[in-house]
Amino acid sequence: MLGGCGFVGSHVVDALVAQGHSVRILDRQPERFRSPLDGVEYRFGNFSDHMTLIEALAGIDTVFHLISTTFPSTANLDPKADVQDNLINTLCLLDTMVSLGVSRILYLSSGGTVYGAPAIVPVPEDHPLRPINSYGIVKVAIESYLEMYRNFRGVSSVVIRASNPYGPRQAHSGVQGVISTFLKRVHDGQPIEIWGDGSVVRDYFHVADLARLCVMAAASDSVGPFNAGSGQGQSLNDIIDIIRAVSGANIATNYKPGRQVDVPRSILDVSRAGKTFGWRCNIGLDEGVRQSWAWLHSSAK
Repeated sequence: MLGGCGFVGSHVVDALVAQGHSVRILDRQPERFRSPLDGVEYRFGNFSDHMTLIEALAGIDTVFHLISTTFPSTANLDPKADVQDNLINTLCLLDTMVSLGVSRILYLSSGGTVYGAPAIVPVPEDHPLRPINSYGIVKVAIESYLEMYRNFRGVSSVVIRASNPYGPRQAHSGVQGVISTFLKRVHDGQPIEIWGDGSVVRDYFHVADLARLCVMAAASDSVGPFNAGSGQGQSLNDIIDIIRAVSGANIATNYKPGRQVDVPRSILDVSRAGKTFGWRCNIGLDEGVRQSWAWLHSSAK
């Protein structure tokens, strides 16, 4: 698993271990919020190091590619680095898989950026791909190369286009992850800052539900893209109301001028994953935020 010590990756590892799978992780550093798991093989190094990658893939049946070195809000600052670190390194990964005879890969893409400003909502997988930032452009390019390698190199690929996962072990940097960032600020007694009037709508779902879908998709023979989300939308103001109810805090909110990069409304059509895998979200938003709030308190001790 590439990126198995990150937020999403650590939950996918949990899901794989729970099903009795052997897991080998390649990441730059150990998990931030917990100790190494018994029975999981950890290797630390750079995704860009060819020999490290060869050693990590030797004897592997399926690759989970969850690495991204950029975020939607920062990738535009250095598009060349985004292309080098994510697109070029993924092409090297695919070539390494071919040379080692590893034929199955799951790639974690982005349901929030590959479609751009959606023409219809909820957004289905066959919606035109019209990314408006470097992060989404690179994700689309990787998806396109995965399809090329599937057609001409025998690499079977399935893509998960995730909307906005949240949950325990998500960092609170403010760069990505609205719910975790808001919860942290409320926990620390700081005001919440919002770009715009809080009406921007996104599709939020619990990371454990995403992890479960990743394992189901990777274990199948299915190929191509699958949206992953709740299929429902909540505004930023809705999220604040939920956090207020869960925390019992008197939340101060600062509204700032809106940003051009923020698509007003993005909700994913997740019916394909439901029909193909029998998957749906099991954890509602209220319960998921409550779990995240409890975890934040326990991790802060």
